[in-house]
Amino acid sequence: MKIEQLRDQIRYHAHRYHVLDTPEISDADYDALVRDLIAVETEHPELITADSPTQRVGAVPSDLFGAVTHRERMFSLDNVESTTELEAWDERAARQLGRNPSGYVCELKIDGLAVSLTYEDGVLSRAATRGDGTTGEDITANVRTIEAVPLRLFGDVPQVLEARGEIYLPIDAFDDLNASQLDTGRKVFANPRNAAAGSVRQKDPTVTASRDLSIWVYQLGFVQGGPDFEYHWETMEYLASLGFRTNPASELVADLAAVERYVADIETARHRLKYQTDGVVIKIDDLAEQAELGFTAKAPRWAIAYKFPPEEQITTLVGIEVGVGRTGRVTPFAVLDPVFVGGVTVTNATLHNEDEVHRKDVRIGDRVIVRRAGEVIPEVVGPIISSRDGTETVWHMPENCPFCGNPIILPEGEKVARCTGGLECPSRLREWLAHFVGRSGMDIEGMGYKTIDLLITEGLARDPADIFFLEPAALLGREGWGDLSVSKLMSGIDEARHRPVARLLIGLGIRHVGGTVARVLARTFRSVDALVGASEDEISSIDGIGPTIAASVRSWALSAETPPLIEKFRRGGVRLADEEPEAATGDLLAGVTLVITGTLAGFSRDESKAAVEERGGKVTGSVSGRTTAVVAGESPGGSKMTKAADLNVPIADEALFVRLLDEGPPALDS
Repeated sequence: MKIEQLRDQIRYHAHRYHVLDTPEISDADYDALVRDLIAVETEHPELITADSPTQRVGAVPSDLFGAVTHRERMFSLDNVESTTELEAWDERAARQLGRNPSGYVCELKIDGLAVSLTYEDGVLSRAATRGDGTTGEDITANVRTIEAVPLRLFGDVPQVLEARGEIYLPIDAFDDLNASQLDTGRKVFANPRNAAAGSVRQKDPTVTASRDLSIWVYQLGFVQGGPDFEYHWETMEYLASLGFRTNPASELVADLAAVERYVADIETARHRLKYQTDGVVIKIDDLAEQAELGFTAKAPRWAIAYKFPPEEQITTLVGIEVGVGRTGRVTPFAVLDPVFVGGVTVTNATLHNEDEVHRKDVRIGDRVIVRRAGEVIPEVVGPIISSRDGTETVWHMPENCPFCGNPIILPEGEKVARCTGGLECPSRLREWLAHFVGRSGMDIEGMGYKTIDLLITEGLARDPADIFFLEPAALLGREGWGDLSVSKLMSGIDEARHRPVARLLIGLGIRHVGGTVARVLARTFRSVDALVGASEDEISSIDGIGPTIAASVRSWALSAETPPLIEKFRRGGVRLADEEPEAATGDLLAGVTLVITGTLAGFSRDESKAAVEERGGKVTGSVSGRTTAVVAGESPGGSKMTKAADLNVPIADEALFVRLLDEGPPALDS
């Protein structure tokens, strides 16, 4: 089904981009996928689910640092790519306001890592990444090493202040860093954005300190005990007065015509800047108008990102190869004569699937146009037909997988070819194991790709269950594996044995089963055995589980690989059943008052209210200063979200709501 295929693609690429910092497609291609999904969901709103990528902000935090819950949600921005789309955004805002916006602030969209900086009595107390918008990563130790980030503010400081900005690597510093990487035989970074993200996510702060990172602060997120403001421009002047680095290229303009002139001027001048920018952020200046416009589920209505068109170059396509992912998906990619595009040297480019290769009529040996769309990941736009001399060859998907030799098939009605080798395919096994041990799955610390490659090469892991039979002697004495590292890995594996059933279901990588669906299934069936024994009708009858998901889960249950894999998990001591919930959970949520808005995938309105009340909490219909948190599901009420923002009431998504039911109020502080 198209909508589920789109969601799978978007989730995969969002994870690669936001969590792993190793994107595989361009920003333009990713934006196109999201636009396609929005179009389908707009036409068929009954198909919208709470775990749809359109209902969330971004990806979950990585597992390198502690989790931080933001005081106020860090939303992402919607994008436009033309003046026509920009004008349409402005017209929507004017209709909602009943008048034209009173002014705009234009700011450069910096290509770096979004962060939140919290100061208590003027002293930096915490720095965090945006993460999924609600929960980020604690990177305080590393950010303290960046000289452009003030450790203490100037002047009359408020009790608490949160500022938001973009940490970036200047182009000269990026070039110096890559030169150093080459000199020492290490991998070079693809672009300044990845370099900045990688530099901040270092376990050793001295590594971060050695790289010439900087920051532009672009938003006042929260202030307690400080002055009141009427305009965004005033907040930026205030932040600058406190010692924050604000971008002098920002401008306050009166009307949309001035906005369009600013965009045109910056697009012309951007290559003369000493840092990378991929667009302009336009914000309505009046804070009262911002509050009136409010937010969608993922972005403010009062701001928009105008993305610059991609850059293109011409080079030779010297070959086409394929990669195989954890689901068996076979994806072709172009091998190119190295070409400098958008500030980096490009050697590979995405080709998506075989249909796309033939639709574009791309042939091996062609001179091709390569676009580094969004200045992130390159793609082949198409061939230069007039340059052909007859030596070019048409490419076809190989009949057999280059990694395992098993047949590659194209399932009926699909565009994505798949390897049939199952776990015999080392590429598929590698990606599956990486997904299984990742934070959203079984969260096994110390088991990255390097360890996974070792386990596969040595025949120690032929499926995820083999991880739970790993013995210390198999690793001790190998390069990089001493007593401490082996002990740490064994502890991580032992901890994973006790993860809830939902985490195991996520790690198993069942098609269409993400975090929300996995929790719904685990809460309904309580055990893996019960889920395997459930009929398709029983599964599809669950609120929030549609026929596509039910069919996929049943297909997994009936697979010949599933029963022996589950039995191996059982022998390995892995938890396969959750405890039955107690009839009453006492006063876990005593004193907690929640407002629930929108539709939750795993609960009906009555079920969610009952779950809170049986734990001693209270559910009300309106947001006030006594509200502990607003639980926002699919299509939340705009007035409630706005009121929550005005009163600094935390906003919890469904995943955090589930944790709140399990853990009580501390879940809101973690």
